[in-house]
Amino acid sequence: MHLKKDLDDGPYRARIASDVDAPDKVVYGLTFRQLAILAVAAVIGYGAWKGLHTVLPVPVLLAGALVLGGLVFGLAVGRRDGLPLDLWILAGLRHSRAPRALTTTDTTARTPDWVDGSMGRMPLPAPLKLPADAIRDDGQLSLGGTKAAMVAATSVNLALRTADEQAALIDTFGRWLNSLATPTQIVVSAQPVDLASSARTLARTADRLAHPALASACADHAQFLGDLAERRDPLRRLVLIVARAGAGERSEHAARRRADDTVRALSGLGVTTRALDGPAVTAALAAAADPYRPSRPGGLAAPDAVITTTPANATPARKTPSNPPSQNRRRTSS
Repeated sequence: MHLKKDLDDGPYRARIASDVDAPDKVVYGLTFRQLAILAVAAVIGYGAWKGLHTVLPVPVLLAGALVLGGLVFGLAVGRRDGLPLDLWILAGLRHSRAPRALTTTDTTARTPDWVDGSMGRMPLPAPLKLPADAIRDDGQLSLGGTKAAMVAATSVNLALRTADEQAALIDTFGRWLNSLATPTQIVVSAQPVDLASSARTLARTADRLAHPALASACADHAQFLGDLAERRDPLRRLVLIVARAGAGERSEHAARRRADDTVRALSGLGVTTRALDGPAVTAALAAAADPYRPSRPGGLAAPDAVITTTPANATPARKTPSNPPSQNRRRTSS
C-alpha cells in the first residue's frame, strides 16, 4: 500500500548500487573465486604436510603453514587499485612481459641489416593489433566481421529539471535502452578546451566587424576567454555512443542505420546528437587515445602514407656546371 501511494503521488526515487558488477558472496562473505583460491591452497598444503611430516619437525611445518596460509589469504581477499590482488598481480606479470614497442607494419618481412634484435641493442617491435580494421567515409568502423558507427551527444543536467521533467527524461532514456538489440557502448569523457586559440580568433574577428559596439563586445569576450585560459584549465564533457550491427545483418549500412536510430531516439532528451562521419570518427578515436594532444589541422595521415618534410633551415643546392669557366679559360690558353 505504501508503494502504491508513492506511485500515485508522483515520481519516486530508487537507490541503485554503484558497483552492479560486484560478484556474489557465497560463504562467510567470500566469493566463489576467493573460495576456489583457498580450497586449492588447502589441498596443496595438505599434500605438502603428508609428504613432509616425516622429514621435517612439526614446529617447522606449522610455522611454514602459518606464513604461507597468511600469504594465500591476503592474496584471496586483498585488493589493490580496485582489483582483487590475484588479478592485479596477474596484470603486472602480463605488463612486464608485454613488448614495449608496437608497429602496424608487417613484422614478418626481412628487416634491414642495421637492425640487430639478437644483441638487444634494438629489439624488434611487436605487431599492433587494433580492433578496428578500417574507417569508411560515412563513419562506419570495420571490426573484423561486424560493423559499428559512432554518435556524439551532449549531456543533460537533471538537477535543473523538475521532478516531472526528470521522470520524463529517465523514461525516454529507459525506452531507448530497452529497444537495444545489439551491443552498445556509452563513453563519457572529459577533454581540455583550448580557449586561448578561441580568444585569438575572436580578437582577429573584432577588427573586421562593421559596428563599433559589436566589435567592442567581441574584443571584451576575447579578453575574458584569454584571462580564463590563463587562470583555469576548463574541460568539456564528451559523450560518445558506439552502435554495432547485429551478427546476422548483412547490410553494408546496418551500423549507420542504427546510429541514425539512436540520434532520433535520443532527440527526445533535449540533447544535441549527430552521427559522425569518417574524419570525425578518426578525430574522436585519436582524442580518446591521447586527450591532451592538440588537434592537428588537416587530419591524420593514413598508416601507409609516406610523410616527408623539408627542414626550415635547408637551402636549395646550387647547381655546379660541368665545366667551370676557370677551367675553360685554362684550356683555351693552353
